[in-house]
Amino acid sequence: MMNDQVKLNFFASTPEACSYLADRKSVSAFANPNMDMDMGTYNELIQHGFRRSGGYIYRPHCPSCQECISVRVPVKKHRFSRSEQRVIRKNADLNINIIASKYRDEHFDLYQRYIKSRHNEGSMSNPSKSDYHRFLICDWTETLFIEYRLNRQLIAVSVCDVMSSGLSAVYTFFDPEHTDRSPGHYAILNQIQETRSRDLDYVYLGYWIRDCAKMNYKCRYRPIEAYLNEQWVELKQDFKQPDE
Repeated sequence: MMNDQVKLNFFASTPEACSYLADRKSVSAFANPNMDMDMGTYNELIQHGFRRSGGYIYRPHCPSCQECISVRVPVKKHRFSRSEQRVIRKNADLNINIIASKYRDEHFDLYQRYIKSRHNEGSMSNPSKSDYHRFLICDWTETLFIEYRLNRQLIAVSVCDVMSSGLSAVYTFFDPEHTDRSPGHYAILNQIQETRSRDLDYVYLGYWIRDCAKMNYKCRYRPIEAYLNEQWVELKQDFKQPDE
């Protein structure tokens, strides 16, 4: 799978209850956590459907399930739809500030409110500062925190990694009182614009799961490419099969 310059061992996690699909077990393949990771290796692995969580690089490796599909938006082909343009206009009054990756109490407070409103049960509930840091901050990546402010009030934060081929959308969290602005949707549209401004090619959105309401929203961005059978292919409108 990898080129001659990248030699990695991979380890499978123990099966555990799937967070996205009921009555299924999930297994992930992790790049050797004892190896010193770097951006060159990460850039290579993301081309093979891998993803970052904290300092760990992984991709789903479930023996009897292939529902998690890595997807990316080819930003130079993307044309904002009328509904996307409405979301952009609705948020035109926000101030956007891009800052380097660093822990900030203001961000963590917003993250806690977001998790309480969206993930109040399960492994993400009641996050501590160390949980937050372990999930989003990594000392070997080039990571950006994109702040969205209404006047001075912080209402959303997007975390993304700067890859050689684009931006990888790691996570977005926002003030539950501003859901009418579609802040998660707007954050991805803004990352598409930011990727274009850097003359890069893709926004990597992580894993699309058709039958999971939390994850199937990613199919709204057109065109979209999926990593299937060890290659990136553009999906058809119905998202059932890759183009021939």
